[in-house]
Amino acid sequence: MKTTIQGDILQEKLTTASHFTSSRLGLSEALQGVLLKGDRENLHIYATNLSSYYHAVLPLKMDEEFKVVIDTKKIIEFLGLLGGGSLDIELEKNTLRIHKGETVGAFPLVSQEDFPLPPEIKDKGQTVKSSFFLSALPLVLFSASKDESRPALNGVNFIDMDTELGIVSTDGFRLSLLKTKKEETISSMLIPSGFLYEILKYMKVVETVSFCYSPEEKLVLFKIGEDQFYTRLIDGEFPPFEKVIPEEKKTTIHLDRDELLTKLKLVSIFARDASNIVVCEFSKRGLVMRPKTEGGKENLSQLETKHEGEDQTVAFNFRFVLDFLNNTQEKKIEIEILRPDAPVVFKIEGRKDFIHIIMPVRIQE
Repeated sequence: MKTTIQGDILQEKLTTASHFTSSRLGLSEALQGVLLKGDRENLHIYATNLSSYYHAVLPLKMDEEFKVVIDTKKIIEFLGLLGGGSLDIELEKNTLRIHKGETVGAFPLVSQEDFPLPPEIKDKGQTVKSSFFLSALPLVLFSASKDESRPALNGVNFIDMDTELGIVSTDGFRLSLLKTKKEETISSMLIPSGFLYEILKYMKVVETVSFCYSPEEKLVLFKIGEDQFYTRLIDGEFPPFEKVIPEEKKTTIHLDRDELLTKLKLVSIFARDASNIVVCEFSKRGLVMRPKTEGGKENLSQLETKHEGEDQTVAFNFRFVLDFLNNTQEKKIEIEILRPDAPVVFKIEGRKDFIHIIMPVRIQE
């Protein structure tokens, strides 16, 4: 087989595909590679880790049909150094050769046994504005757990709430909940957060995304441009998160996001030596933050706030608060506190559709 292709396009598709290959020990060698399948008119590129799949199609004239698996690591690096432009690809026995001028790279093929193709989804799906996902997902993704021993917490839970669509994630220490008007018809499902993180960056260059759901396969498909991204849904019971949301409060604090972010970063320099714990003293005089230290109250940071209700002293893992601040862009935020050992609610001022909850750290001083 011989054909000609643009090197930068091939590099882009192989790089994307490499993010969906498997790195788990014990699985077949084929799953660590990328499948190239030619049908004379198109080059199909497949990758999978058995949980997620990637499929791209490049219109390409070829002199014969073929099906091979390649290890992309060296090929992607090689294509990057070629500097783009047109190049020739030749497939011969157990070797893939890439030619550009006098430069030739030869790459061995991988056994293609046991390489599964994505399941067929007959549902035509629906078209969703990419802006919906781009605005909603960053508010919840960071709260999903990365601990694979609790798979239900690894996902983002989409919940059909009659007139609203709820989107929620939690790792057991914090929780993000977004409720949007049901302009999009998305069924209740638990989608892996790692998959959503990956595809979110590809949505930035398109206006719409095609979204398909197969209840039989327990699979969702996102068509972004000419590329297809599949993932299996998480089969698990999402925790009853409603019980974590406080129904009352005794203190409300209004403050500037940017100022809080800067002052918290200053205190975090010292809090790293104190188990990442920052003690926050909320009073009518403002907010005083300091690392949890034994004896003495040094390395303070203070900012003005609008304070309503009782004075409160609450301790947080500062990384959780930083994550919330880094994933919100609005200027003003609100903090609602019931007591130092109860979940604390963080809100974006002026938005009633989103809340973030952080469990405080219990301390004795």
